[in-house]
Amino acid sequence: MDKVRLKDFRCFHEEQTARLAPLTLLVGENSTGKTSFMAMIRALWNFAFEYHTPDFKDDPYDLGSFDEIAHFRGGRGGRATSFSAGFYFTPQNGRNTKRIGSPYWFDIEFEKKGAIPVPTKRCLLDTDKKFSLEYHIENESGKLYLKTENGRWVFDEDFPALFDDIDLVVPFGFILSNALRVSRTRDKIEKNRPTLIGINGSGQPNEDEWKSAERIFDSYRYSSFPAEYMYASAPVRSKPKRTYDPSRPTRDSEGDYVPMYLASMNFQKEDEWKQLKKDLESFGQEAGLFAEISLKRFGKTMSEPFQLQVGKFGKRARGPKHNLIDVGYGISQALPIITELFRKDGPSTLLLQQPEVHLHPSAQAALGSQFCRIAGRGRQVIVETHSDHLIDRVRMDIRDSSTELKPEDVSILYFERNDLDVKIHSLEIDKDGNILNAPRGYRQFFMDEVNRSYGLT
Repeated sequence: MDKVRLKDFRCFHEEQTARLAPLTLLVGENSTGKTSFMAMIRALWNFAFEYHTPDFKDDPYDLGSFDEIAHFRGGRGGRATSFSAGFYFTPQNGRNTKRIGSPYWFDIEFEKKGAIPVPTKRCLLDTDKKFSLEYHIENESGKLYLKTENGRWVFDEDFPALFDDIDLVVPFGFILSNALRVSRTRDKIEKNRPTLIGINGSGQPNEDEWKSAERIFDSYRYSSFPAEYMYASAPVRSKPKRTYDPSRPTRDSEGDYVPMYLASMNFQKEDEWKQLKKDLESFGQEAGLFAEISLKRFGKTMSEPFQLQVGKFGKRARGPKHNLIDVGYGISQALPIITELFRKDGPSTLLLQQPEVHLHPSAQAALGSQFCRIAGRGRQVIVETHSDHLIDRVRMDIRDSSTELKPEDVSILYFERNDLDVKIHSLEIDKDGNILNAPRGYRQFFMDEVNRSYGLT
């Protein structure tokens, strides 16, 4: 994602757009909507490319029902009857950043059905929003509209809102492929364009308008093929155990699966385990957390219990190994995040809440450098943080050209409370690591504290 748009969503009343980058840092006071912002990013992604309605209560985000999600001003202001969001996206071929389609906007509008928010409008729009394919749910069925600068048309057929009246939303791609009636084989493209009904006297779309419709659909179709998932972490990760019983390593936001994943790699994929172990230990040494990580098995088969152990190196000798539960809590809190950063099949996008929890300042700074390295290799990392050490390390790594990340590859989103609303400021970093376009409120608290410590206030 390159940008995210919000309107009447929780504490965000006025429509506003925030810039995302390979590395995006969310900063601001508590309860200014940073977690809600991340929840919407994941909901938009899932709904754009999956078959189900976005679940705003899906772990690790629980935003509640429609009444907790739609913007509420109290008194005469009341509650918004709908809320909307969207993202701007450039289709790329995997992580090599090669563009394979035209950029587009994907927008959704939600209204209340019972107690839950349901999508009543989905739109694909071109960069300037002058051309769109819009799907509206009307009276339990759907209508598809084509809109250009020259006119507006409706497709002369209804499309189902749900499959078989169950909570399985018909994918937008399915609707568009049937509506545009474009089928592709290895040798040719077959087109059987439907007749559209003009609105307010619009004639039939011309050839250029049809090509625009097919082009924007192709861009969306290219995006949905990989449909790489987003990994979202909880602000507090799993508690370490003295002994683990093997089970299937299924991802979860708190990282309960990580010890089982490491054990399965150790037992089944020796080469990949060696590389993962090397990467984990390299970060552990850089952060001052640990120098060695290993598994102690209580049997010769994968079904036997095991322990996760870490060790440190002294100046002259290698120290003893300790059970994960017997060392600092920060290691078990950092392990799920750095495992997702290093695993070979890691997610294309990571949504991380306060990854610095329980970490020493030097380890927080090391995380900042690792985020720069990962984002510089084609993955997107979106981090909610309260750590100056992490942010300052990112700034210094940009200044020193320590990684492949460029100044334009970093976005700092500052969430500032303004009465009953929250304003998102999109800040940038220059080549010297300076933060640009910062409003007066940014870091004001910290400056006040520094001035007070020097007796200047």
